Amino acid sequence: MNVLELIKQGSKKLASKNILSHKLDSEILLSKILEKNREQIILNQNTKLNVSQINKFKKLIHRRSRYEPVAYILQQKEFWSLLFYINKFTLIPRPETELMIYELVKLFRNKKIHILDIGTGSGCILISLLTELKNSYGEGVDISQKALKIAKINAKIHNVNFKTKFYKKSFSDYFNTKFDLVVSNPPYIKSGEIKNLDYDVKNFEPKIALDGGKDGLDLVKKVIYKAKYILKLNGKLAIEIGNKQHLKVSEILKKNNFKIIKTIKDFKDNVRCFISQKIK
Repeated sequence: MNVLELIKQGSKKLASKNILSHKLDSEILLSKILEKNREQIILNQNTKLNVSQINKFKKLIHRRSRYEPVAYILQQKEFWSLLFYINKFTLIPRPETELMIYELVKLFRNKKIHILDIGTGSGCILISLLTELKNSYGEGVDISQKALKIAKINAKIHNVNFKTKFYKKSFSDYFNTKFDLVVSNPPYIKSGEIKNLDYDVKNFEPKIALDGGKDGLDLVKKVIYKAKYILKLNGKLAIEIGNKQHLKVSEILKKNNFKIIKTIKDFKDNVRCFISQKIK
């Protein structure tokens, strides 16, 4: 069996499970087996595969047919043009979050700042910022020790481990320093809406990274309240939020002495992030 035939076979099985990205997923998974990029395998569609390669590919297709995300199968996800190691203990980085990175890099380029990433997960936000902000340093906190282990690995992979610290902390814990920037992509999905998420999200990604409580704002409020006390005067808070939460979140920010300086919309024109400044 050659490359083209195997891609078609894998694509057909995934399509039968209503996986819209069936052809792309099939190509990506075969690329992993052959240790070549997609362009290379597409240009060499007549290459014959051995039995071992075919069997490995079928196993990966079987996992994807059960809706396991490709990122978890490969244990990697590209974010901000960097390849991050991930697993089932970390949320899969989303492209919308890159919009926040873009604005923060513009805001702080050539400055030396101290960053705190609350709910760091894989560390993708903090690490991406530190690869761009060469003079800056940061800390990432999470309540999951298993996620922190992944973040530390990623910091080393991307050579920023010398200017990062990752440690376990909850909202009730004390911070003995003040920060120039607090960033967070907290859980913001309403508890009652978790069941309506795509199967590959609700059944594979960590619930602790998704569930934002009854109104979806439990953790958002805690991040804002904590940031009020640990930011320097005029320090910045960048927080990602869910659809249709911007009006409530803007009020919460205002009540906690924050002034919104940048509103970031996603590719569907939904408000997904606020960058605000501590004014008192």
